[in-house]
Amino acid sequence: MIERLTDFSDPAFQAAFRRYFTEMSVTVRDWEGLFREMNEGGNAAFARTGGDGDLLGFIQFCSIPFTSWFFEETCGFIREFWVAPEARGRGVGSELLTLAEDHFRGKGIRTSILTTNTAAAFYVHHGYEKAPACRAKNNDDVYVKRL
Repeated sequence: MIERLTDFSDPAFQAAFRRYFTEMSVTVRDWEGLFREMNEGGNAAFARTGGDGDLLGFIQFCSIPFTSWFFEETCGFIREFWVAPEARGRGVGSELLTLAEDHFRGKGIRTSILTTNTAAAFYVHHGYEKAPACRAKNNDDVYVKRL
């Protein structure tokens, strides 16, 4: 089952997000503050649950306007993306990515952008290209797809 989330106080989402950050070896001192920040930042997510109700994966995203003195474009930004190890290779990630991209298209957004240091081949397989001239604050590689 797919659920769209805009409230990140959901206990199942929070448990999955903690599991994701543990896998990434990310330490968080204030979990409640992090989830509160997610709720205030215009974020949304799609979450995929299995038959037993366990959360198998999620993709968190938002819209970001990029502006210069002459141009402006709003891009879809994939903030966080995780699939449980036991669900990997079963199409869950592809399903979630497609949902986020379709959401962007529905909002008139024609560019999706993300960073990754773990799944470059997955994104390239789905049509993303490395953007070497674009630098992310987290120092991860940046990938872009025209939708």
